[in-house]
Amino acid sequence: MHNADILGRLTQQFELPFSNPVLVFSLILLIILLAPIIMGKFRFPGIVGFILAGIAVGPHGLNLLKKNSAIDLFSTIGLLYIMFIAGVELDLNEFKQKKHRSLVFGFFTFCIPILIGFPICYYLLGYPLITSALTASMFATHTLVAYPIVSKYGMAKNEAVAISVGGTILTDTAVLILLPVIMGAKNGGLGFSFWLQLMISLSIFAFIMFVLIPPLARWFFNRYRDSKTLPYVFVLFIVFLSAFLSQLAGVEPIIGAFVAGLALNKAVQQSQPLMHRIDFVGNAIFIPFFLISVGMLVDLRVLTRGPQATIVALSLTLGALLGKWLAALSTQKIFKYSATQRTLIFGLSSAHAAATLAIILVGFKAQIIDDNILNGTIILILVTCVVASFATEHAGKKLVKRLEEPPVLTEEESSIG
Repeated sequence: MHNADILGRLTQQFELPFSNPVLVFSLILLIILLAPIIMGKFRFPGIVGFILAGIAVGPHGLNLLKKNSAIDLFSTIGLLYIMFIAGVELDLNEFKQKKHRSLVFGFFTFCIPILIGFPICYYLLGYPLITSALTASMFATHTLVAYPIVSKYGMAKNEAVAISVGGTILTDTAVLILLPVIMGAKNGGLGFSFWLQLMISLSIFAFIMFVLIPPLARWFFNRYRDSKTLPYVFVLFIVFLSAFLSQLAGVEPIIGAFVAGLALNKAVQQSQPLMHRIDFVGNAIFIPFFLISVGMLVDLRVLTRGPQATIVALSLTLGALLGKWLAALSTQKIFKYSATQRTLIFGLSSAHAAATLAIILVGFKAQIIDDNILNGTIILILVTCVVASFATEHAGKKLVKRLEEPPVLTEEESSIG
């Protein structure tokens, strides 16, 4: 009887999907540990390993894990963390000097994908006007999934990275403001009060983050500079407060997380130990959690559900990659960047994840978007995240190698030496 009880408890613990929080967290930590090691053997970016592992253990794979509130929470933290690190590591002086270039790239990476996406949806796939407009706006978004690769190679201050990050925020902000506009158009609510409320709420949000928060952060860091934990907890609090305030203002939390990075940029960069803790915790736990959760959304079986699902998935994926490639190419030609910098810009701006999901899920719940576009978008997320990781890894290695090479001296310089 005793043995039967033990066997029963064991069977209960290992029922699929796992429900024991200790077992779930152990499995996720095992993935975070092994994915970079295994991917390193094949010279694949670790990011790809996290996404593929998410597909394998998720509800559409081995069904070891299910999307629950705990995984959603850690995934949200990881996404906000990526956006926050992008803001806090941004070289503000470089960004200010190159802000016009960020504006140009932001314009290209917003307009070109929409100009490609709308005809694909409206003419090629035959969707209605509002469905095509909403899906095309998804083409313009991107998530800095590959940014940890840039951090790993110490390329955060490269000009191509600065304008990519700046362009990301501009295009994602534009699209995420466009989202309530499209939804308002569907519901017939685009009146003067809508625009007035949006402008007032965004102005209040900007005042809190850029006027009130920086002096508060400087005071707190000076007051508790000797503490190992309080400054880090303060930073996390500001990130999530900012994300929540941006939601109240009518835009997505990812914009708030990036704004928190900008608001704390100077104060955090003056403390190397704090910056190290922020990078360490994010790259060790939160960001891998987000990438695994992205993989858990992918259902490769959608490609077997008839030709229409496959056609939609391929059309959306190829259109999204083409739009981002043309945006990177246009930026390279105008500002005379190297081919490697173009690849870096494309790598950072081609991954679709967070904002894309936000738009598609809102559209799906509002019955603007059908199952084929929803499933096609999930395939798009997988493919673009993998392509972005490889492109960024390739460009990062090339740029680091170029920096390590000694400068070639001319004959005149050699004779002087």
